[in-house]
Amino acid sequence: MKIVTQVKLMPEAEQAAALRSTLRTVNDLACWVSEVAFAHGVPREYELRKHTYPRLKAEGLGAQAAQHTIKKVRDAYTTLKANIRAGNLGKEGSKRHRKAESKPIAFRPEAAQPYDDRCLSWQYDQQTVSIWTTAGRIKNVRFVCSADALKTLRECRKGESDLIERDGSFYLAATCEVPEAEQYEPDGFIGVDLGIVNIATTSTGYQAAGRGLNRYRKRQRALRAKLQKKRTKSARRRLKERSRRETRHVNNTNHIIAKTIVTEAERTSAGISLEELKGIRQRVRLRKPQRVALHSWAFAQLGDFIVYKAKRAGVPLVFVDPAYSSRECAECGHIDRLNRISQAKFACRSCGVVAHADRNASTSSPAGARTCGLRGVSHASLPPHRGVWTEEPTQQPVGRYLQARSFRAGSC
Repeated sequence: MKIVTQVKLMPEAEQAAALRSTLRTVNDLACWVSEVAFAHGVPREYELRKHTYPRLKAEGLGAQAAQHTIKKVRDAYTTLKANIRAGNLGKEGSKRHRKAESKPIAFRPEAAQPYDDRCLSWQYDQQTVSIWTTAGRIKNVRFVCSADALKTLRECRKGESDLIERDGSFYLAATCEVPEAEQYEPDGFIGVDLGIVNIATTSTGYQAAGRGLNRYRKRQRALRAKLQKKRTKSARRRLKERSRRETRHVNNTNHIIAKTIVTEAERTSAGISLEELKGIRQRVRLRKPQRVALHSWAFAQLGDFIVYKAKRAGVPLVFVDPAYSSRECAECGHIDRLNRISQAKFACRSCGVVAHADRNASTSSPAGARTCGLRGVSHASLPPHRGVWTEEPTQQPVGRYLQARSFRAGSC
């Protein structure tokens, strides 16, 4: 399993100037390569190399740096094409769609630049790196990180590392291949219901309330609006200081929630049943005041955190279809729109069970998996949205969405 470990560089003044100049140079040349690629209809990487490599070398880039610059541009166009195909940039003919296709991709002056082991070497004991720059190779550039991050780098670092400049500071994001733990045989599954009012609710009773996070986001929006309205130099400076603060806070919150859920599953030898919510923003129609909350909902990030932490701990994980989970009774399986009395209250019209709505939804999600006896679920080497396989060799792979309701007793 690949993860990214980030360290902060602590260069001296001359080293920082060389790093900054290097990023400006390679990104200016990347913009030029992008223009050439756009003019030639975005050819393949080998063909693009014929048009651009000689000038990149003449501008002072090393062989590896030139190759990485060309590959970075080609990968950017590959990503753009994938986003257009997936409809992430609007429908064909829309203003956003036309804008994306009408001009070449541009790179920010401080955009990340990839390095391989020929351009970058690590000295873990001294906590320094030797890195290529346009001013020559500079050595003994100090970096700082936690003890766990240093151990991960020492034991698992493999592949490229990206040099990043952010707010005047330099970072290296290194790719590490961490071994996955062997999966155990789960004794049932813990269902996880994701939401905005309650970020995550599990069938074991854990509930991560979203009230604090929603208040924090509301306060941050008000502060940003207040500073943007000022339009003064000091207000812009304050906005820059506060940039990405909300993002960091949300990341930390989701890490804590994901770790709590995975730790509970590992402690009880259970698997995790997670909702597949991909595309929910396109399906749901809300009033204008509610759209901010929906589009600020970081459910995909929380799901990714749970997936990779489960892989590292060897916890089996399955994805289930969330359709009708808010209306389905976890006791009798009766589905009715009137079962959901309010956001927090659930009362079954068939058997009369009264429960918390999110708790009921989290309990109904894994019920099918427990009833059918799904065991040995494997998510190794699979992206989180590709389905799962059961251990029985005679069974066919389960589809992309595990239909939880179809696994109810009597239908297995």
